[in-house]
Amino acid sequence: MNYRAVILVALTLSACSRGDQDNIIVGTLERDRLELVAEANEPIVEVTVREGDQVAAGAPLLKLNDEAIQARVSQASAQVNVAERRLAELVKGPRSQEITEARAAVDSAVSAEQTAHSEFKRADDLIKRGLVSQSELDLARTRRDSSIAQRKQANARLNLLLEGTRREELEQAEAELKRAQAALAEIRTSATRYSVVAPRAGVIEALPFKLGERPPTGSPVIVMLASDTPYARVYVPEVRRAQFAAGTQVRVNVDGVDRAFTGVARFVSAQAQFTPYYALTQDDRSRLSYLAEIDLPEADAAALPAGIPVQVALVQP
Repeated sequence: MNYRAVILVALTLSACSRGDQDNIIVGTLERDRLELVAEANEPIVEVTVREGDQVAAGAPLLKLNDEAIQARVSQASAQVNVAERRLAELVKGPRSQEITEARAAVDSAVSAEQTAHSEFKRADDLIKRGLVSQSELDLARTRRDSSIAQRKQANARLNLLLEGTRREELEQAEAELKRAQAALAEIRTSATRYSVVAPRAGVIEALPFKLGERPPTGSPVIVMLASDTPYARVYVPEVRRAQFAAGTQVRVNVDGVDRAFTGVARFVSAQAQFTPYYALTQDDRSRLSYLAEIDLPEADAAALPAGIPVQVALVQP
């Protein structure tokens, strides 16, 4: 092979290498990262998992001290009980004994009024004859007026019992019961959050706090990675953006794995950004790129660890 032929072969190989490199998009293998937070500033009283444990959805992971919230639950339950009894009392209406007692009170008030009225007439006659002072008459008048007021009050109470419970009172009692029940439901929901459970199947990645520590409210107490379909997070160069769309099929090579995986693009950002340093080739440093996420639905991909580099290429038709 002469000198000119050697140069031609070298240029051809270089062009092929450059074409293959341009078709490759690099990134990392990822899984959904879940941060489960503390709902209250209470000590951790139980931790049932360790870092690296595989857990199923709904599995208990950690528990905070719930003595304070349980006291609030008991208080709210008592308020519901009071509201229920009050409503039942109004629905049932007055008892026959109460009506009998009210009738007796009216009779007693009428008798007292008659007595007071007679005493007032007697005092009025005596003062006209000059046998008693004016103060005696005033005292008798006061007793008469007081007895009239007591008789009216007894009559009003009897009429109220005979009419039964007003509709407005029932509506108020029903509203109060609903308010108490809603408050109880809210507190019970808050109480369940003191026990942290796995929202999805996954692997425990980190336990930021230890048994006995008091994490601040809202701080992560469990960090886990979901164990369902992994995905590749890559940055698509601008020149390749038109070839990527949701549903696009690609070939994914994972470092350390001999075989390639079939991937399906599930998301491509519409917002361009600068390509991260680890996803750049020498010729790509000045280009914009678009974040994309590519699912790896094959069963074998479920065992792949997160964070390892991947290379993605379009599947040639």
